[in-house]
Amino acid sequence: MNRGSLSPQLLVWCREADELLRAGRYGDAVRAYHRIVSLDATKADAWYNLGYALKAEGRFEEALSAYNRALKAGVADPQEVYLNRAAIYSDHLRQDELAEQELRAALMSCPNYASALLNLGNLHEERGDRQAALACYQKIPQSGGGGVDDVCRQEALARLAHLTPPEHPDAPMLRDLRAAAAAARLPQTQANLWFALGQAYEHLACRDQAFDAFARGNACCRQGAPAYDRRRHEQLVQALIGQFASPVPVGQAESGSRPLFICGMFRSGSTLLEQALAAHSAIHAGGELDFLPQMVSGPLSPFPSSMATVTKARLVELSQSYLRQLRQLAPASGEYAYITDKRPDNFLLIGLIKCLFPAAIFLHTVRHPLDNGLSVFMQHLDPRVAPYATDLEDIGHYYIQYRRMMAHWKGLYPDSIHDVDYDSLVRAPGDVLTRVLGFLALDWQPNCLRFHELPSTVKTASYWQVRRPLYREASGRWQHYQGHLRPLQNVMNRLRLSD
Repeated sequence: MNRGSLSPQLLVWCREADELLRAGRYGDAVRAYHRIVSLDATKADAWYNLGYALKAEGRFEEALSAYNRALKAGVADPQEVYLNRAAIYSDHLRQDELAEQELRAALMSCPNYASALLNLGNLHEERGDRQAALACYQKIPQSGGGGVDDVCRQEALARLAHLTPPEHPDAPMLRDLRAAAAAARLPQTQANLWFALGQAYEHLACRDQAFDAFARGNACCRQGAPAYDRRRHEQLVQALIGQFASPVPVGQAESGSRPLFICGMFRSGSTLLEQALAAHSAIHAGGELDFLPQMVSGPLSPFPSSMATVTKARLVELSQSYLRQLRQLAPASGEYAYITDKRPDNFLLIGLIKCLFPAAIFLHTVRHPLDNGLSVFMQHLDPRVAPYATDLEDIGHYYIQYRRMMAHWKGLYPDSIHDVDYDSLVRAPGDVLTRVLGFLALDWQPNCLRFHELPSTVKTASYWQVRRPLYREASGRWQHYQGHLRPLQNVMNRLRLSD
């Protein structure tokens, strides 16, 4: 921030606000920057930082307004403001048309802005437009800039490898990916390149090279990320079982669009199921939502012990807040019987969900444990969300705890949870989906088998898998990697889960 013209008092306040922002004290930073702009509304950098802090607080509409004030005040790098506004529209408000407008505004301001080109390419991929995504990635300048531009070039190379996989083991792209992974400085970008190389080798059926690349990618993910604490996770599962030891009496279903919870292990077919159901006229796909995890880490912290003292009035307030956020995701939400919340690890929160919505129902996606574990290992999952995903033994440990958790919930709510087996779904989709729709008290619609034709946005790692008709190649894939999976198989064998 240019502080040359600031009064001594305002200068002190600016320094204090900046320190609060750097310390991650976003609520205090919001108040500090509000004080600054209330005294001098021309301070563009203060508006920009206020927008950043509001975004971190989850106050997205206010953040958009603050960023807009930064633009009006003549902020030095408007393309960065447009980029941040696009992220809010795309990642949080699910308004992709507005996100695209912001990214194009960024490119109008700075035509070679690599971050905007990369994000626009990502948005086109999520919307299923392969050619538009390719065009964006290919426009990223191949030299100059350094820093963020280098990262964008490396990330674009990883995406290009997914969109145009090599067709033979001597393809130059394989060498380019390996060289870029060795040169990348950011662990996350380095991981993306190794995972892209792994997927390229998997495409070529070079399984040993693929597994080596996935292992290297997971090693990068562990750098600077919190380690998976097996004992702590066991304690969490035990605390959940103890806190939610008896069933909540079944209540009346909510009026209007109801939440439909799809949960299970990551990489167990939840995106595939959601997209198939979204082709039904009575179901809208909400996607992988953070509403419940934010509730647990925010107003219900420390969870689950807070459930011992939370009042019924507070639960009603939280449930209404959840429904408002959920229904904002669907245009004309009253036209839908269900809006899905497809956050797989919500299986940990079934007890909480039943307290919020006593009539809630759950679709539980299941998959062969070794296929599921291998798919987790082969996918770059956020280590903050899935810290177990980078190590085969940790994956096995987490899987056992997941099975323990689901056994508890099924004991409490046997009529509220419907299992959907991935292998059965890809083998006989009509039969499986007919049973699912019967569980939801909905009639069969043939469009559910043409889900891959939907012009929808998919914001999970499976966005290209669900753009094609059902396929069976992923069923039994673990057998191709059997020699590499002994650590996972040994853990699974404790419960005879690997047969």
